[in-house]
Amino acid sequence: MTNQLSQAPALIRISNPLANALLRGGMPMGPNTLVTIRGRTSGLPRSMPLAVMEADGRRWIIGAYGDVNWTRNLRAAGEADIHVSGETLHVTATELPREAAERFFSETLPAYIRRFPAAGRLFARVFFRLVAPDITRDPVGAASRHPVFELRTTEA
Repeated sequence: MTNQLSQAPALIRISNPLANALLRGGMPMGPNTLVTIRGRTSGLPRSMPLAVMEADGRRWIIGAYGDVNWTRNLRAAGEADIHVSGETLHVTATELPREAAERFFSETLPAYIRRFPAAGRLFARVFFRLVAPDITRDPVGAASRHPVFELRTTEA
C-alpha cells in the first residue's frame, strides 16, 4: 500500500475530539461511529470516529486519507470494536486485495452512495471531491491508495 495521502486534513484532525465526544454521547452522525483498534506498537486501545459503510448485511471501512495510523493498526490487529446503535460489536477486519478493492470502488461504493437521500449524496460527493477525488473517479487508483477493510461481526 503506498502512502501518498499520509494524514487527514487539519479540519478533520481538529474536529475528531468533538465527533468522538458526540458519538460517545449517543449523537447519531450518519455512517460515522466510534471504532476502537489496538495500537500496533503500544497495544493500547485507540478510539476514533470513522465512517462504517453498511450495505446488504455487510460492513466496510475505507482509509479515505490513505494508509494512516488507524489503517496500519487495523491491518496489524485484524480486529476492532465498533459502536453501533448503542451496542459494541467486536469485528474481524480483512483488507480487500487490490482487485476486490477496485470492484468495491467501481461498484459497491457508488451503489451505496446512490441510496442516500439527495442531501446525503451531495455531501458524499463534496466530501470525496475535497478529500480523495480518486475514490469516486478512479477506482483503480483508489484501490492502490485507499485501503478497504471488510468488517465481520464476531463473538466478543
